[in-house]
Amino acid sequence: MQVQRVFHTGAVTSLVLLCVWLLAWEIAVAPLHPGGSLLALKALPLLLPLRGVIKRDLYTLQWSSMVILVYFVEGAVRAWSDRSELSRIMALGEALLVCCYFVFALLYLRPYKKQAQKLAKELLDKVKVPHD
Repeated sequence: MQVQRVFHTGAVTSLVLLCVWLLAWEIAVAPLHPGGSLLALKALPLLLPLRGVIKRDLYTLQWSSMVILVYFVEGAVRAWSDRSELSRIMALGEALLVCCYFVFALLYLRPYKKQAQKLAKELLDKVKVPHD
């Protein structure tokens, strides 16, 4: 399954890049305060699912694809409201990386979801009692 490998690699790469992007943004590129800001700590929660994503843990990919949407919201809000042009560009980059992760994770999970639905349907068909 070469395609699945591409989706998994895309998910891992976009998650790692997002962590690096957030750190660079809040420490060096366009921090809220000169010399860096504590907002750089927002990258730490992204490290929690990283191990599971690397190991292809389906449950981790599922919950992280939902949680990461918080970062999309933050990126969209800051892209709209930050005064610094550079900070708005970084916010758009954050939103883009989140979208990449979300899409790659969902595409990776898709065949597993279909297989689970098929197995559930087969199980339900086996346990159905005819109503006569």
